Amino acid sequence: MSDAAQPTAAEVRAAAEAVKTALDRHLAAVERRSGEEDPAVYDAFNELAAAAEAYDELLYDRYDDVTPFEIPGEDTLPPYTGPEEPSALSVLIRRDYAVAEPQRLMAQARRVEAADEEGTGAETSDTVHGALGLLFGEFEPDEIASRHKEFGLEEGDSTLWVTAADESAEPGEWLDAPFEQVDPQRVVCRFDVSAVFDEEFDDDEDDEDEGGDGGLAELEEDLDADLDPDLDEDLDEDGAAARLEADRDR
Repeated sequence: MSDAAQPTAAEVRAAAEAVKTALDRHLAAVERRSGEEDPAVYDAFNELAAAAEAYDELLYDRYDDVTPFEIPGEDTLPPYTGPEEPSALSVLIRRDYAVAEPQRLMAQARRVEAADEEGTGAETSDTVHGALGLLFGEFEPDEIASRHKEFGLEEGDSTLWVTAADESAEPGEWLDAPFEQVDPQRVVCRFDVSAVFDEEFDDDEDDEDEGGDGGLAELEEDLDADLDPDLDEDLDEDGAAARLEADRDR
């Protein structure tokens, strides 16, 4: 980061003061907790996490240093406050893709155009923008998700939220802004897919392998010790028959 873009010492100190204030508010909310899922405690927790993260970033940008605190990610949902027996549901889906192979994408769109007897009268498939419109208009999102490589796309993160509602929305009611009124506290369940989870799994495997393969080697030695040393001598060209003879000799 250039010196011109660095935060000032005053900004860093102001961020530190914000952490202190948020810490006091969090403690006060915990002391006044009204139950295990008190929303005031949840809000104070989020404010403290945001303040600490902001301070950590400014501290690093200004002084190339960090705090000893790890800011938890938003991997849990807030307490559910929706109806116990929802009469309506909304399913919110987001899937991210990278256009990895534009030529493949446009080639698939040209096939769709060629199969369309009516035709559009325009070379829509000659641009990435137009090709995307054609393919997503032709195929269901689930089919594109399962065949994304065929369309020159690379999967990114995806998430699916099931939210509860008191009643079904009127036709066309939310079409202008479909995702603006999502209440996290009405999420019944959610399912996330991200490469970051695979990386965490790989890290755990690496930690387990740091001790070497001593356990596996020991297991192999035990198996070798249990094998009949005379079995190999009894094997002839017909391996199955030799095994039967060895079984009868035991």
